Amino acid sequence: MALIAPRMAGALPPEEAGKLQQALAGSDDITVFVDGTVHRLPPLARDAVVDLLQRFSRGEAVTVSSVEEMLTTSKAAELAGISHTYLRNMTDRGEIPVEYRGSHRRIPLAAIMAWLDRQKLEQQKKDAQKKPDTQETPGRQDREG
Repeated sequence: MALIAPRMAGALPPEEAGKLQQALAGSDDITVFVDGTVHRLPPLARDAVVDLLQRFSRGEAVTVSSVEEMLTTSKAAELAGISHTYLRNMTDRGEIPVEYRGSHRRIPLAAIMAWLDRQKLEQQKKDAQKKPDTQETPGRQDREG
């Protein structure tokens, strides 16, 4: 797969960012016109476009780039936000699938994305367990009677 160089775009001026934020408020329905023809984006593409627009609406600068389907350990570790060593150890333990091209490891992008999803779910479960199930009023006792 040929990759195109990343494209960087600076933040929108505050007035334009504010208008975009208002337009996006409460909606993730995006209509795309190409040469005057309406196109409905598949969910993954729609989500990416909405994310891009939301970042612009917050006044953020944005970089758009392609991602290879098979990643080097460096790229995979960077994407996952972990060290190369930790990633290599996970591949050695079989937690993340790996393919070898000669002596070089290649990690499927889908495997990193699935690992990130699992990490997010585990964190949500931990957060949910920390929250009390019911709120009790201090000093109040139930009495039978």
